[in-house]
Amino acid sequence: MTDERKIRVLVGKPGLDGHDRGAKVIASSFRDAGFEVIYTGLHQTPEMIVNAAVQEDVDVVALSILSGAHMTLFPRVLELLQAEGANDVLVIGGGIMPEEDVQALEAMGVGKLFGPGTATSEPVDFIRQWAAEHGRRREA
Repeated sequence: MTDERKIRVLVGKPGLDGHDRGAKVIASSFRDAGFEVIYTGLHQTPEMIVNAAVQEDVDVVALSILSGAHMTLFPRVLELLQAEGANDVLVIGGGIMPEEDVQALEAMGVGKLFGPGTATSEPVDFIRQWAAEHGRRREA
């Protein structure tokens, strides 16, 4: 067993979208990769997600949005994290989004967005690389 602390990832499913298969698949992939995973379940508000992220002291918030509300939900999560002093938390996401929205959200501070058909190894690798470059929020 190593002394290195596991990367903590909150997988959130904000909004009214009831499709959670992708969120469950990515949560499982993150667990298989050795991350600690908190899955908030369906129909979460940005406030609920950020509250859980702060309480759980996560390194990463991964949002799954298929409802088309990504241009509202991602900015709200970023705003709330900053208000909580947790602007060092990486925010990533997945879903179906037009490329111009992906670019706008990444310019706002979303670390990376992954579209349909993305191999589950891509977000895992992205998080590992980010953690290696930026460190962890908590000490081991």
